[in-house]
Amino acid sequence: MASKAAIEKGEQRSAKLQEPGALSNVSDNAVGLWNNFTGFLTDVRAEMRKVVAPTRKEVQSTTSVVLITVFVFGFFFFVVDLIFNRALQEILTRLGGAQ
Repeated sequence: MASKAAIEKGEQRSAKLQEPGALSNVSDNAVGLWNNFTGFLTDVRAEMRKVVAPTRKEVQSTTSVVLITVFVFGFFFFVVDLIFNRALQEILTRLGGAQ
């Protein structure tokens, strides 16, 4: 976020630029939007400097965890689907709906 000094500086500047008339309001809005935009880009750049790329070992370990988890959940849902399928077939057979 923009620092307090930058906000005060922007307020002082906009106070100096204020002149009577619609053109003044438009220019003040444009200057304010530009200041907000540049402040946003500065904040984005500061945050991007904090980003650290994972090491090869970290990527391999997290990938293996994901793959193992996918297979475990896949097997779990296969078993649950098999149980429900057999239960539904049994119910339909007893009711005379399936042969």
